Amino acid sequence: MREAVLHSWSGGVLEITLNRPARLNAFNDDMHAAMAACLDMARDDARCRAVLLTGAGRGFYAGQDLTARDPAKMSGPPDLGETLTRLYNPMIRRIRALEKPVVCAVNGVAAGAGANLALACDIVLAARSATFIQSFARIGLVPDAGGSWMLPRLIGEARAKAIAMTADPVSAQTAADWGMIWRAVEDAELMTEAKALAARLAAGPTFGLGQMKSLIQAAAGQELDAHLDLEAESQRKAGFSADFAEGVSAFLEKREPKFGGAR
Repeated sequence: MREAVLHSWSGGVLEITLNRPARLNAFNDDMHAAMAACLDMARDDARCRAVLLTGAGRGFYAGQDLTARDPAKMSGPPDLGETLTRLYNPMIRRIRALEKPVVCAVNGVAAGAGANLALACDIVLAARSATFIQSFARIGLVPDAGGSWMLPRLIGEARAKAIAMTADPVSAQTAADWGMIWRAVEDAELMTEAKALAARLAAGPTFGLGQMKSLIQAAAGQELDAHLDLEAESQRKAGFSADFAEGVSAFLEKREPKFGGAR
């Protein structure tokens, strides 16, 4: 049986590949369990200094597998709130809480929760042929997997409402122009660029990068005064780290730093 989610190592990068290409990597319970295991590995394995997430085949992730939601085969309506609470929300929380950079390479359509999983990652590259679709309105649902929180913060309320209510696809280039993702790249260059970026981050001062990630994510819910205090605390921790000492030494000695990701 095909593994639902693949993982492999490239130096300090844990590469995670969604692997149901015949279903455009639409998620079922097996994929959720495998994804949770991979993200826990990223958190707990000292080898992991960055994560690269992508999809197998011609799509990145087409959202929930709706074959498991066929009304004709169910005794009553499903409790989708329970599904989010049990499966999707923990996945998004794992990614946002991971104190390591997560690069997402969107290689094709990213629809529904698939679009919002990508947006939960730290740096998103997309192939020019890729599209982002908030497809929920097509089946009478609302954006989930953090979409209704992330979209207005990334692209503003007007655009967020429009793409959610119309379910119109957004091209990779438009997503980049709007600030929804970092960059759109040529299809043939996507994985080369994504792997190079993940490797660069993995070789960096990953403890400081983790602190940086937490700070930026916290900013949306804080006033400046409180955030200044949080910055000071994070900078205190970073200043105590071996990576800071190495960075300063390398600067003064006019050489490239060799960061270890140490606290």
